[in-house]
Amino acid sequence: MLDADVAVVGAGAAGLSLAHRLSGPAPGSRTPSVVLVEAPPGPLRPPPRTWCFWEDGRGRFDAAVRSQWRRLRVRPPAGPAVTDDIAPLRYKMIRSDDFEALVGRDLARSPHVRRVEAAVESVEDFAGGARVRMTAPDGRARVLDARWVFDSRPLGSLPAARTTLLQHFHGWFVRTARPVFDHETAELMDFRTPQPADGLSFGYVLPTGSREALVEYTEFSPRVRTASAYRSAVRHYVDEVLRLGDTEILATETGVIPMTDAPLPRRVGTSVFRIGAAGGATRPSTGYTFAGLQRQTRAVAAALRQGRRPVPPAAHSARSRAMDAVLLRALASGRVDGPALYSRLFADVPMGRLLRFLDGRTGLLEDLSIGLRTPVAPMLRSALELPGLPRRPFG
Repeated sequence: MLDADVAVVGAGAAGLSLAHRLSGPAPGSRTPSVVLVEAPPGPLRPPPRTWCFWEDGRGRFDAAVRSQWRRLRVRPPAGPAVTDDIAPLRYKMIRSDDFEALVGRDLARSPHVRRVEAAVESVEDFAGGARVRMTAPDGRARVLDARWVFDSRPLGSLPAARTTLLQHFHGWFVRTARPVFDHETAELMDFRTPQPADGLSFGYVLPTGSREALVEYTEFSPRVRTASAYRSAVRHYVDEVLRLGDTEILATETGVIPMTDAPLPRRVGTSVFRIGAAGGATRPSTGYTFAGLQRQTRAVAAALRQGRRPVPPAAHSARSRAMDAVLLRALASGRVDGPALYSRLFADVPMGRLLRFLDGRTGLLEDLSIGLRTPVAPMLRSALELPGLPRRPFG
């Protein structure tokens, strides 16, 4: 006897999104029973974090959107900034606490979803389903059997890849003594930061008012930095680049997102699947994940309701992943100047089109047109080099 039709392991953005999509009835389809397994309070739970994405019009989780912008700005290392209106798109920011509260209220009202706190020890197939072995907060062993299991937990280690960079960042939520921010414009990439020896760095500013913003220092590089180095980098950006003046730090956030061409299998058993970042929802060239995991969970929920085998789809097309592999190789090899490449792209391509490209929603001719605005010779050399490169474990 199965405990549920569906077990969702992990209550981050992917796990909560899938449970939410299965929480209510849908006309003409069945609603499966769901058990959402979330880690108990402690080191297995990630700290509060921010998710950003862009979409056209209203979205499913708009009630959790803290701020949104229709203008984006990119600043090259020197020279004038590029600012563009991305309408009808909006660049949206969701804080994880707001997202969890919104989804949690809906799940609490659903007769189809049950939430369980436990540390998952293993997930394994058996005839007709899969078994989740876990340890409850009181130390007792528990077993959950389900027809399908969707595991959204972060991978313990990265698969072997030809190229892996890390997008790592440290940010401050700040309040300034005087109005200094243009709250209608988000600074997507500000390359006036000191550049590392390997990779690239930029500032990132999301204003939520004229005196409040999330200000981050971000690197694409092979190695993370020390906590003190991150603090110094953000302080330099705040004081020497932005010149914000007297600033109060309200909260901080730190994160690391792998940018890799490693294949991330979405099916890891007969009845066991991975979703979210662990299932390849992250766009390798940008680190954006939220939109990709929404595409995955929407498709999975539809398959479950229709009685089809719910294999999560690839969040990004094969063509998009191939182009990302070339870009990652060009950056990692040092053949291209990262700040110059991104600055030129945003200067030469309307931002709305470039965002559609980054979401994989442009056609082949548009992709070729955008590709011709990159340094063609080093990109071509990187593309020709890729087939002969071995895949190696990261680190």
